[in-house]
Amino acid sequence: MKLWDKGFSTDKKIDHFTVGNDRELDLLLAKYDVIASKAHAKMLGKIGLLTLKETDSLVAELDKIAQTIENGTFTIEDSFEDMHSKIEFLLTLRLGDAGKKIHTARSRNDQVLVAMHLYLKNELTEIKDQTKDLFHLLLNLADKHKKVMLPGYTHLQVAMPSSFGLWFSAYAESLVDDLYFVDAAYKVADQNPLGSAAGYGSSFPIDRSFTTQEMGFETMKYNVVAAQMGRGKVEKAAAFGMSSIAATLSKMAMDICLYMSQNFNFVSFPDELTTGSSIMPHKKNPDVFELVRGKCNRLQTVPNQLILITNNLPSGYHRDLQLVKEVIVPAIQDLKACLEIMTFSLKEIRVNENILDDPKYDYLFSVDTLNELVLGGMPFRDAYKKMGKEINEGTFTPKRDIRHSHEGSFGNLCLAEIRKKMDKIS
Repeated sequence: MKLWDKGFSTDKKIDHFTVGNDRELDLLLAKYDVIASKAHAKMLGKIGLLTLKETDSLVAELDKIAQTIENGTFTIEDSFEDMHSKIEFLLTLRLGDAGKKIHTARSRNDQVLVAMHLYLKNELTEIKDQTKDLFHLLLNLADKHKKVMLPGYTHLQVAMPSSFGLWFSAYAESLVDDLYFVDAAYKVADQNPLGSAAGYGSSFPIDRSFTTQEMGFETMKYNVVAAQMGRGKVEKAAAFGMSSIAATLSKMAMDICLYMSQNFNFVSFPDELTTGSSIMPHKKNPDVFELVRGKCNRLQTVPNQLILITNNLPSGYHRDLQLVKEVIVPAIQDLKACLEIMTFSLKEIRVNENILDDPKYDYLFSVDTLNELVLGGMPFRDAYKKMGKEINEGTFTPKRDIRHSHEGSFGNLCLAEIRKKMDKIS
């Protein structure tokens, strides 16, 4: 069944090529098409295009379909083009003419738009919740290990003293920035496009304010052409927010892969969270974090994929836009999986508490030793030259009893202040 069926069939190759994997992806989106269809049916009843009996019967049947989606028994067979055609078929099969009326005053185009907006609102909320779970875990780890020192690096060279408190809370505060982008994407998604129809509105006296309130949108996308142009744009907004989180996860995963190696030996994990080698019995590989790194690097390409699909399309609908679904939906599932596994794994992280005992880290303290000379009255440039000479001559003696007290340093992590920043994100 096709919503645009006019009584003749297209070639099977054309059908296969144009439908693609829509049926599979629509199983994740069908719930939201049902929500929008219920709101649309109620609106049609409100303006008199459906009788009260027709409205009630449509809503009741849609609730039954929603239950099959919830329990996993809803299917979209090959004879149907997508979720929209299957749902309309079921309504017509069960209700006759009332089912045939559900498509009044809407297009498949604004059906796709509103389902995607509702889907993204839900998924972005879940991503925010998962990100906050990871954030709180990282802050707790920062507090737990705040006194454990860690080498800091620049150019992958030993640079200055850091701490696990600083390292964990750095990634926590980075997640705050990431959620600013996610919040912006949510705001874009929280606009009702239903009623834009094929992109130019409808001659029916529809009530878009009613459906906006019924579906829980903050506002509507008022201009119907602007609503149509939002297709692809709302997915890009979500992708930018997701790619920001992915960048943070990828960087932390890379750190962990380095820190787990025998050359560093900063952190470790229980055996059950690592994998082995088929020929090297000593190996404990960070496969989980390597996959997080790889998946999150791939996620950072998603905004660019969407840009390249939608770039330079004129206003109005084009079939190219169907392709954005197969980019954004799997990306959402991948990011949620990465957030889940990072939180699960980091709960078991073990930190090495004696890293800086190794004399190769003596030079970490050169800057702080230099600063002591400056505090004693020596000009900075003279102190710098003196320290450089001692290092070159091998006479440098590090001052290890250092104090960093300013806000955000390892002696003053400002964990409460960082937590307050996250608390302000709804």
